Amino acid sequence: MTHAPALGTAAARPAPAPTRRVNDAPIRMFHALFALAFAGAWATGDSEAWRALHVTLGYTLAGLLGFRVVYGLVGPRPARLTMLWRRIAAAPAWWRASLRQLRNPRTIGWTQGRHLLLSASIAGLLLGIVPLGLSGYAVYADWGGEWLEAVHEFFANALLALAGVHLALLALSSALQRRNLARAMFDGRVAGAGADLVPSQRRGLALLLLAAVLGFGAWQWQQSPAGLLPAAGAGSKHHHLDDD
Repeated sequence: MTHAPALGTAAARPAPAPTRRVNDAPIRMFHALFALAFAGAWATGDSEAWRALHVTLGYTLAGLLGFRVVYGLVGPRPARLTMLWRRIAAAPAWWRASLRQLRNPRTIGWTQGRHLLLSASIAGLLLGIVPLGLSGYAVYADWGGEWLEAVHEFFANALLALAGVHLALLALSSALQRRNLARAMFDGRVAGAGADLVPSQRRGLALLLLAAVLGFGAWQWQQSPAGLLPAAGAGSKHHHLDDD
């Protein structure tokens, strides 16, 4: 006589779905710090009372971009900027092929198109930090008038819109493919069988990056006479209003 396996035993548990690692800890740490720094800088950009923190976050974004460029040159293959460029460089060929298939839209490679747009949005967010940071420094150094502040605000709003497009594309691709593509920026893994694209997590480097950002913030706090946070009751006014 055979006996059914008891409930809760290992034999009754379904096997976990296979996953593979595609991002290491430094990339995920960069992504989180970059998003937080940009969100904080955008939120504090219209207030003179928060100007010290705004400037600190601007410098932080510039430093994070520098790290990403270096890591994109010497890091693991999935983190290489050349991989990002190759995906974007495929856009003209995809566009020409799509134009030839307009009579039968079902044959167009929409999945590749979404991936191209995702890659382009990532590149745009990284490249956009350059004019944003330069214009912000020029405003901070008082090199121009209100027109320069308008330029800086334009790039800030443009990058915010681009970040929204990036998140929308990520959500759309996740829904169409029925898997959470954002997971790769949380635990570094995606669903599916296969070998890990990134052999090591490199957690030490990720912690070093976090320590560098926190250390820079602490140093800026010490250098600022009033600290990075506004005093209680401090007014909130746009920079150029105080110059009138």
